[in-house]
Amino acid sequence: MKILVTGGAGFVGSNLAINFKKNGKGHDVLALDNLKRRGSELNIRRLKENGVEFIHGDIRNKEDFEAAGKPDLIIECSAEPSVLAGFGSSPDYLLNTNLLGTINCLEYARKCRADIVFLSTSRVYPVRTLNNLNFIETPTRFELSDKQDVPGVSSGWYTENFPLGGPRTLYGATKLASELVIQEYIEMYGMKGIINRCGVLTGSWQMGKVDQGVVVLWVAKHHYRQPLSYIGYGGKGKQVRDILHINDLYRLLEIQISDMASHSGEIYNVGGGPQCSVSLLELTQLCQEYTGNKVPIKSINEDRPGDIRIYITDNSKITGRTGWKPEIKVEQIIEEISNWIKENSESLRPILA
Repeated sequence: MKILVTGGAGFVGSNLAINFKKNGKGHDVLALDNLKRRGSELNIRRLKENGVEFIHGDIRNKEDFEAAGKPDLIIECSAEPSVLAGFGSSPDYLLNTNLLGTINCLEYARKCRADIVFLSTSRVYPVRTLNNLNFIETPTRFELSDKQDVPGVSSGWYTENFPLGGPRTLYGATKLASELVIQEYIEMYGMKGIINRCGVLTGSWQMGKVDQGVVVLWVAKHHYRQPLSYIGYGGKGKQVRDILHINDLYRLLEIQISDMASHSGEIYNVGGGPQCSVSLLELTQLCQEYTGNKVPIKSINEDRPGDIRIYITDNSKITGRTGWKPEIKVEQIIEEISNWIKENSESLRPILA
């Protein structure tokens, strides 16, 4: 199979491309990326060392796809990933990349008769609805209460039936709009496609920043002994996310693309789930354990635009269809990231510090 991974020098794209190349099935794997995100250039050597062909191109430019030839499968990982994109600045790059760029990917897939897997996001769900859910506060985290008036909340986790009405940040809006266009392409042109709404993805080689890649950012700030902040919701660090290791996502994609006909047209919530969830306060404790360092953490009461209190994925649908479950636990993830930063401390310092 010939596989084109867009955003292929980013964290998600590079790790997926390398895994597909190394899986022993003889895939021809290409990674297309514009190298806009700082640190993505470090992945070019990793891609080449593992036999992945790198194409310096931009999904906003239709002609850049031509260098990829005729793929059998496109894995759409490219994105402006920041939930803060557009706040106080122009949304042009966000809109042109996350929406128009995805449409260019779809057009190329249509012309090549390629299947497509689209990595969407849990941020398609509206912020206000998420934040208005009933919750309780424990010593280390927020948790959803059992009594909710909103559909799509099961045992404190979020299903694909969670309501979509309401604002969700421009980042989330571009992803939801892309989902709608993909569904139309699948119906109108008989294409095969899958939409995975991913939660927080993480692991080695993620260049974490305050608005995206928070797990790596947190470990890095502890490693380099730099200050952090608990922002919003009382400034206590009790916001909760589930986290999914990139290798667990890869295992799922292997299952899905081996049976595209069964999964085509489906939308799946995909995340670490309740067993792999962590609050910022709990994450701090783990970072202290695995780096041996403590750092000053400022408390900021004011909520940050677009932020949410709790998000934990309900994987019931995808698990029921495939048997897939996340395997890599929070502690393993933090230990891996900590060791990766230690081993590459000087080369990562200009990016993560």
